[in-house]
Amino acid sequence: MGYKNNNTGYLDGLLQSRAVIRKNNFAILPHDGLVNNVIPGFENCECSILGTPKLGASFVDYIISFKKDGANQLGFGGPEIESFLYVISGKLEVSDGKETHTLTDGGYIYLPAGEKLYMKNLQEEATEVFLYKKRYQPLENHQSYKVVGNLSELTPIQYEGMADVLLWDFLPKELGFDMNIHILSFEPGASHGYIETHYQEHGAYLLSGKGMYNLDNEWFPVEKGDYIFMSAYVQQAAYGVGRDEPLTYIYSKDCNRDPEI
Repeated sequence: MGYKNNNTGYLDGLLQSRAVIRKNNFAILPHDGLVNNVIPGFENCECSILGTPKLGASFVDYIISFKKDGANQLGFGGPEIESFLYVISGKLEVSDGKETHTLTDGGYIYLPAGEKLYMKNLQEEATEVFLYKKRYQPLENHQSYKVVGNLSELTPIQYEGMADVLLWDFLPKELGFDMNIHILSFEPGASHGYIETHYQEHGAYLLSGKGMYNLDNEWFPVEKGDYIFMSAYVQQAAYGVGRDEPLTYIYSKDCNRDPEI
């Protein structure tokens, strides 16, 4: 075990944290407090487990740093489990056991339930990725399928007509997909147009910038490297602060399914 930012040993000053954990409601996990976990299959990797069912999520999020020769040859995912990977920085080889793809900064891959994802670092330096898995909810006469691409190939849309808030969608808007992954980016001073309250839950990893986030009608400071979990119906909104760098985060959203009773 070790801190994600390698800040081990005694600190100068008081032991303190911006972490806020309210299980089954929301959570903020600052990068300063993330620890490394041993996960079977991941070799020469530093793995931080983020959102999980123990927190209240219906999915699992990770930040994985593939060191030199870092790989997963065992396979990630499996029966009934769908997965998504996004390269934050670096160069990664990924495979579904049939085809191999090389992903660089902004590269991503989605694999449907039943397929395993194999990964290997292709550079001397570390490659950092955001990794997601979820139990797939089948829908009669519809199915998902593999999607591979890069953020640079996608056209952002103005979020609800706001030119300084941009949204990227990674997966097709088809009923075969029971979730989607997005990137949302706020220029300094930009914000949501209103406080959102909805059925969908999110897991969000901050890729850049600083901001203030409203969770359950409380405002919290957040910055690059932080992770936020938002459960169903928790109030949520954000605005970007700072000077030159936008507040940008990648996040998951469940969709295209009728709630079960």
